[in-house]
Amino acid sequence: MTDLAPPHPYKQAGIVGTGAMGRGIAQLLAQSGVTVRLFDSNPEAVAAAIAQIGDTFARLAEKGRMDPAAAKAASARLQPAASPQALAGCDLVVEAIVERLEAKRALFAELEGIVDAGCVLASNTSSLSVTAIAAGCARPQRVVGWHFFNPVPLMKVVEVVNGARTERGIVDDMVALSRATGHLPVVAQDTPGFIVNHAGRAYGTESLKALSEGVADIPTIDRILREQVGFDGSGFRLGPFELMDLTGLDVSHPVMESIYRQFYDEARFRPSVITAQRVAAGLLGRKTGEGFYRYADGKQESPAEPPVPSVPVLPPVWVAPGPRQALVAETAAGLGATIETGEEPSAAALVLVAPLGLDATAAAGGLPAERVVAIDTLFPIATGACQRRVLMTTPATRPEWRDAAQALFAADGARVSVLRDSPGFIAQRVVAMIVSVATEIAQQRIASPADIDTAVRIGLGYPRGPLTMGDMIGASAILEILANMHRLTGDPRYRPGAWLRRRAQLGLSLLQDD
Repeated sequence: MTDLAPPHPYKQAGIVGTGAMGRGIAQLLAQSGVTVRLFDSNPEAVAAAIAQIGDTFARLAEKGRMDPAAAKAASARLQPAASPQALAGCDLVVEAIVERLEAKRALFAELEGIVDAGCVLASNTSSLSVTAIAAGCARPQRVVGWHFFNPVPLMKVVEVVNGARTERGIVDDMVALSRATGHLPVVAQDTPGFIVNHAGRAYGTESLKALSEGVADIPTIDRILREQVGFDGSGFRLGPFELMDLTGLDVSHPVMESIYRQFYDEARFRPSVITAQRVAAGLLGRKTGEGFYRYADGKQESPAEPPVPSVPVLPPVWVAPGPRQALVAETAAGLGATIETGEEPSAAALVLVAPLGLDATAAAGGLPAERVVAIDTLFPIATGACQRRVLMTTPATRPEWRDAAQALFAADGARVSVLRDSPGFIAQRVVAMIVSVATEIAQQRIASPADIDTAVRIGLGYPRGPLTMGDMIGASAILEILANMHRLTGDPRYRPGAWLRRRAQLGLSLLQDD
């Protein structure tokens, strides 16, 4: 237990369910000075869990990451429980059983007949309502959510979930216990997905939406989100389809559907028929050897990118007026293009536009669409400042002009992706939706802005928290992307919320609470 950790009342805890999550929670508690009794419907699983956690402590001691005496003491705090009755006398019981509401309700109802009135019942549920679980209890005020992420010892954030009838003092005690384990607690109100699984909807679902529109193929979308997006040099470690393959669609698709339905079909969380079909086909990802990608000996098979077109002579370039005109012109000139400066493009010019939230067709209004190519400028495009640039054509853009634009923007060795026409390219629409969902979580007071940012950054491994992402890009730019997408598509998933609109209008940080 850390010396600076605030005191908590828990001396003896019970763990029900000794799978990966139950074992991880037991390890944290034992390591923090709490005696832990482990129960599982399979007695052999309890013995295996105690042995495995003990081995973990021994390895930590061998590597110098844990004092040998402390490791021995922590192992001694792990005790088997032959039945639920053996959990009598616990101050806290944590369930980490199957993710089914009735199973959790039945367990807590049984435990209420065993433990003292003051014993806290905590659920590690990731997607079920803590309030609904507690509704089956005689004393729902003692039920709290305590949601860890896998692997528990390494994922240093935990959501303390306040059910509708949870006593505030219990939330405070669980926050203190979380800190004593070395984890960072974030407090969430009981809403579908809490903070992390709620905020995580945008990355996958918006990428699926772009895929369903035929904007680009799976590898291209993954490459863009890995290589184009960057916040002070940090980006997404995995593309959305790589991530879904790693998680498994049998896990991620039901969560998409569950959160969508629990929010009464909120358009921002609308799932995709693409994942439903792949689940039905058994294409679940790495675990089945095929998902969005094929896997041979555990290694992802991904097609090579097509070569950059060969263009003997680059045409002159004319850049449409707008706030990003100078940036695009300067970049194109640095790559060897001759820049036209007239009020209109000549008949020989490649026409470049740089929209936010618009498609290339809308941005090309009044311009020769057959020569128009759009470039995404939300993230750096200058020479030496980017790994990948992203272009987009109108349905009328002729191949020779598309090829000329691709050859130009690949001249310094940067990779270039070319999309079919889409409001918001790929990076704009995905990042804007990540920010949008987070601002709605803040607006609904599900958690504080700071906790939202912390939970999502650590829990999902994002390069920055979503509200910080919005601040780094600019709230007004995010608002413009969403407003333009909403206007063009009519889809309510893109409607900007009040939290975003007010802070953009007032020039405030998206982390500014009120």
